[in-house]
Amino acid sequence: MEIKPITKDNFSEVIEIYKQGLATNIATFQNDSPQWEEWDKVHLDFCRISIFDNNKMLGWTALTSVSSRCVYAGVAEVSIYIAQDERGKGIGKTLLTELIQQSEENGIWTLQSGIFAENESSIKLHEKCGFRLVGYREKIGKKNGIWKDNFLMERRSKISE
Repeated sequence: MEIKPITKDNFSEVIEIYKQGLATNIATFQNDSPQWEEWDKVHLDFCRISIFDNNKMLGWTALTSVSSRCVYAGVAEVSIYIAQDERGKGIGKTLLTELIQQSEENGIWTLQSGIFAENESSIKLHEKCGFRLVGYREKIGKKNGIWKDNFLMERRSKISE
């Protein structure tokens, strides 16, 4: 397997995996896929990580800022998506471990994830990678007309302590 940055050139593969996540109805509140320009604008310009096997993207992860205020410059929100046929094979742990390392190299001291309560595999993945539950948000938003509860998970860098 090979770790590669997400670029405009491989973005179509990112979107294909994202659409597979959308289809589960437990990955995101979004219902539509962004175009490259929109995605590029909201994600940090570092920690845009994908994993390939034989030129096939298996999954990806990226970060967004949680706030434009300078005091939160080291806090970022995690997105992670694994191709449907690759789930449960350790791809997520490989990606999240790489994301943690690269985020620390780029001055991120806190990673956070908002995860739907029913997305048990994502919750377990984050726990395996050192995230802890810091909050529970009941009926925080609707997905296709259904209220969703959300776990807020967080990982503090050991470097910044």
